[in-house]
Amino acid sequence: MVYRGKSSLFYIFSSFGGALLVAATFFYYNYRFSQFKFIDFSQTILYTQNDIFTPKKDNYYMLIFSSKMNNVNKLISKIPKNYPIIAIDMYQKEFNNTKRVIFLRGGTNTIIDIIQKFNIYKIPVYFAIKRYNKKLFKQDSRKVVLSDEL
Repeated sequence: MVYRGKSSLFYIFSSFGGALLVAATFFYYNYRFSQFKFIDFSQTILYTQNDIFTPKKDNYYMLIFSSKMNNVNKLISKIPKNYPIIAIDMYQKEFNNTKRVIFLRGGTNTIIDIIQKFNIYKIPVYFAIKRYNKKLFKQDSRKVVLSDEL
């Protein structure tokens, strides 16, 4: 066995360092994109009063609530006014849209899919979504559970 000196140790450790860097980058991006969820409005079909919802803005707040538990106007007043609101009632009650709020309805499986996708355990809750690509939106903020004393 020929001793090659310190340079061979450098190559061995640099290859491990490179592999470590690639693995760290992979896990970071995996964590980063799993932290916030996506919703694709081309696959998740939600309805306005008389049409299929097609997002026109780049940012929305998504509000999931129950019309049996909460006063909708008080809920909306607690949400910042930065973006329009997409509101989804668990009981699928029909509301009139306002300038700021688009009320959406969907099938039971669609609503369950949204609840599971965004890990919603308590309502009323809202969070920001931001356009990622055409009809694909990414969760852009943490979920905020509104207080029960509304």
